[in-house]
Parts: sequence; structure tokens; C-alpha cells
Amino acid sequence: MELRQLEYFVAVAEERNFTRAAERVHISQPGVSAQIRQLERELGAELFDRSARSVTLTDAGKAALDHARAALAAAGALRQAVGEVTGLIRGRLAVGMVVGCTVTPLFDALAAFHRAHPGVEIALLEDSSDRLVDGVRSGALDLALAGLAAAPDGLETLTVVSERLVAVVPPDHLLARRGAVTLRELGAHPIVCMPAGTGLRTVLDLACAAQDIQPVIALQAGAADAVAGLAARGLGVAVLSESMAAAHRDRLVALTIEDVESPALLALVWRGGHGPAVREFVRHARRAFA
Repeated sequence: MELRQLEYFVAVAEERNFTRAAERVHISQPGVSAQIRQLERELGAELFDRSARSVTLTDAGKAALDHARAALAAAGALRQAVGEVTGLIRGRLAVGMVVGCTVTPLFDALAAFHRAHPGVEIALLEDSSDRLVDGVRSGALDLALAGLAAAPDGLETLTVVSERLVAVVPPDHLLARRGAVTLRELGAHPIVCMPAGTGLRTVLDLACAAQDIQPVIALQAGAADAVAGLAARGLGVAVLSESMAAAHRDRLVALTIEDVESPALLALVWRGGHGPAVREFVRHARRAFA
């Protein structure tokens, strides 16, 4: 029985899908399947029910899961303890970032950390913000740069951006001369925005729910440039953050949404009780984002 087999087992159990688990641990799906089969042979029991579309744990798998997590945590604590005594930082740092991320200070922090600690393997995963936060909570990720509606409970955060939402329209749109709109006025038009699971969309959804407004989400895109491009072609009113809209001021007009004051956040998140690698990366991130 090897630690990597336990890591793959926990990944499949949490993702409930072999393909997503393989992406998470950065090996091929057949490789994950083979290692899980080997682990099952060693334990003498099947750990997963593979008969349905979603992979589920068998009774044996449920019994094994907490022990596997404990073994991985113990191995991580051992590495951390030795590293703190010797002053060496080794191992693996799993970092998540939002889909379509173009925040160059994150890349600067990764580069600075790599130069300072070449013995640490860096893994970078792109995903939606809600899944990134879940990954940090579960331990699948050490840190993540995620879009948020509010700082998540139980996690430490370094806020990078805090901005209000704005409505964005082409200059010939009937709202273009307004300067500002209410959320209800915005809801009278088809909306182009980011998908559910992003921080910006969560802020919009919560604001609409508070006023019992059900907007028509005409189109969705994961990148701000794509949302702006769709709005520029008259396909709907875009909802973006202030800096996202400012990047397209040459072809679009930004309108304040008067009754949405809660900001959309972009923040680095990590768990408390972190090891030296996380602590060092956060130090580099604070410098990069300063």
C-alpha cells in the first residue's frame, strides 16, 4: 500500500468521478484506475461502486476513507515537521486559480516561490471559484485565487480586488446615457454574465434574490473579455466588475448599479494551520499583490 494510492482513492471519493480525480492529481485516468484496482486487491475489497454514472463508495470504501485521509494528513505533518527543523521546504504545492485568470501578480508569486524553493513541485489547477474553495477546504488544494461574494468561513484570505458590479452596454444602447441603473431596471433586459460558481455571479444572484428579481440570463461566459464581447455585439447587458469594464471602455459604457453595494472579491484563500510551503507562498503573494 502506497501513499499515492491513498491520495488517488481520496480524490476519486471526493470528486465521485475518475476523470476529475485524475485531473486533480495530474496523472492519466487509466493510471488512477490502475492504482485504485491495485489498492482494492491489497485490501481484498472493492472500494467503489462503478455501476452508476456517478462513482460512489461501497461500505468498505466508506470505512476506509477517514483512515486514508488520516494517513495522508500524518504523512504531511511528518514532512512539515522535518522541513521546519532542517529549514528545507520540499514536497508539493497545489495552487488553484479561477478560469480565465489573467492576474499576473499570481504568476509573479509562483515564479518567485519557485526560484526560492526549487525543491517544491508546483501544481496549478484552473476551475470555478466555488470548486476551488471546496478544494481548499478538503485539502485537495493548498491555496486558491478565487472570486468570492464574501470571505469564506474557516479559511484565511488575502483580498486582492474588492469592486462593485457595473452594467456594461455599447454606446448606442438605450441605457448608455443613464449613467446609473437600478437592479430592477437592469432585470428588464437580457443579461450577459459569468456562470454560477463565480464570485461575481454570486454577488449578482444574492442581490437579485434579496429584491425578489428573476433576471433573464441570456448568455454566460467564463472570461470577462468574452462577456464584454457579447455585450458589445448587442446580445445583452453585461454585468462585470469595475476593472473588468474599464478594460473595455473604448467600446462599452459602464453604468453604476445603484442598489448593489456588496463588492465582488478576488482573494487568495488557504486553510489555517498551514505548512511552511503555504506560509512561504503567501509571503511571496503579499509582495506580488502589494
